[in-house]
Amino acid sequence: MNFELDGLHRPVIVVGGGQAGLSMSHCLTSAGVGHLVLERERAGHEWRTRRWDSFCLVTPNWQCRLPGFPYPGDDRDGFMVRDEIVAYLESYVKAFDVPLCEGVEAKRLRQLPGGGFRLTTSAGELTADHVVLATGPYQVPLKPRLAERLPEHVVQLHSAEYRNPDQLPEGDVLVVGTGQSGCQIAEDLHLAGRRVHLAVGSAPRVARRYRGRDVVAWLDEMGYYARGIDEFADVDAVRFRANHYVTGRDGGHDIDLRAFAAQGMQLYGRLNTVRNGQLSFADDLRRNLDAADAVSEGIKDSIDGYIAKRGVAAPKEDRYKPVWEPADGSRSLDAEALSAVVWSTGFGRDHRWIDVPVFDGKGYPTHHRGVTSCPGLYFLGLPWQHTWGSGRFCGVAADAEYLARRITDVGRGGDVRWLSGTPVSTYPADDDWVAPRTVA
Repeated sequence: MNFELDGLHRPVIVVGGGQAGLSMSHCLTSAGVGHLVLERERAGHEWRTRRWDSFCLVTPNWQCRLPGFPYPGDDRDGFMVRDEIVAYLESYVKAFDVPLCEGVEAKRLRQLPGGGFRLTTSAGELTADHVVLATGPYQVPLKPRLAERLPEHVVQLHSAEYRNPDQLPEGDVLVVGTGQSGCQIAEDLHLAGRRVHLAVGSAPRVARRYRGRDVVAWLDEMGYYARGIDEFADVDAVRFRANHYVTGRDGGHDIDLRAFAAQGMQLYGRLNTVRNGQLSFADDLRRNLDAADAVSEGIKDSIDGYIAKRGVAAPKEDRYKPVWEPADGSRSLDAEALSAVVWSTGFGRDHRWIDVPVFDGKGYPTHHRGVTSCPGLYFLGLPWQHTWGSGRFCGVAADAEYLARRITDVGRGGDVRWLSGTPVSTYPADDDWVAPRTVA
């Protein structure tokens, strides 16, 4: 659809048409604030194009509670698959008649001397009193430079490009990274009968169910998703922490890398180097597996403590026992044995189009609950923007509601008093620029 937006002014412009931007729109409409939502592609673009065919949520459907639009289906304890997620967002747009302009790319954001902002887009220049940046944190797929050293015959994909096992040539596949995407893609390939090699990192894991309930239900009841980041002493460490790996596939279950290894999947430590056709891995596989298990068992300890303190009736359950142990020592792998590599190595941010000095020395936006030091400029949908639920279907509503109150409360300024750097000083020239990492 073609839009001509040149010269248009709105009290608020929201950039991004995912769950964060749509939630912001709903809250602004409820507050009677005129606004426009700009989306470079289509609403829910990330879900449409950067998820594999068997992808599903890792949180139960009942946690899908965008403002004014809780999960409408009859499988509350199930896990929506990719196409159902897209349909959920499309229904949201229709239900609330979101003022959405799809196919409009934001190219430059500047402050106006007298207040407000000028936004240059692919459909003209707009002005606004307030701008909410709801573009999310997962903008630029990251691959390590050592990927360039692999032989030409090895097909290389980022997890954002992976769709299904048939997409890859026959032969062994290496998956690098064990966050949620890496573990689930490794499982997808494993279940398809592919020989999988998996480079295991330091991401933690969590059990799917414990003592009669989904662990997410326990954590939600215990208040974990609502705990503010300002309650933690190590804010930066929390904000960039990898998510726990688990899956909602086929009704939901644990992802146990040890069980995969017992079934023939080849596990390695962290990938260190590629040299002379050999991939070398660190001697940290045992430590990484033990640490992931310890996190999962620690969460169970918290649940046990909650059950005991509250006198909750819940069945007893045996604790996890490892089914496989790795041999000590570093390992290597001949690149000639591989047909493909899937890089599940995370994403970075690209905020170079934002000509407003609200970034720290690492290119991360400085903010408090999404409110920046620049009056009228806000972020929404960031991991741990305020709580563990921020940016997710379960928590983005609270963040959007908070920003809507701030936008309508014109008598207050921003809460953030510190910043470092500008887009010019923080980022080098385009040829040398590397996207700041979103998550480890």
